[in-house]
Amino acid sequence: MNLARLTKLAESTVTSTRKSLPAALRDASADVPVTFQDWPSEEILSGEFEPDILGLFIGPPHGAASDETQGLPPQILLFIGNIWEFAEGDHEVFFDEVRLTYLHELGHYFGWDEDDLAERGLD
Repeated sequence: MNLARLTKLAESTVTSTRKSLPAALRDASADVPVTFQDWPSEEILSGEFEPDILGLFIGPPHGAASDETQGLPPQILLFIGNIWEFAEGDHEVFFDEVRLTYLHELGHYFGWDEDDLAERGLD
């Protein structure tokens, strides 16, 4: 499957996932854009992340004051190539993992740590 097609499928999955959120979360989720990348960049991999990372939240969390000195605005990165490899070519697994990865990273946007995410089944 080519990455352009996978990206369109992932975009559709994120859109439907956002629509299924409770109203307060759905409204707040509209403030954090999702960027679909084929693979993590060298800059991301030069940090603490493994090459098979599926997603990443960057920027200040929801409700935090942001200014020009903080760097990038909040956004979620989804690495479509890695998610497809994780899914081993299974479309249903791909859809489920895009949904789960998006929700996991959205949780970080809301300021939830790994324990909070695990309590919500987003780990």
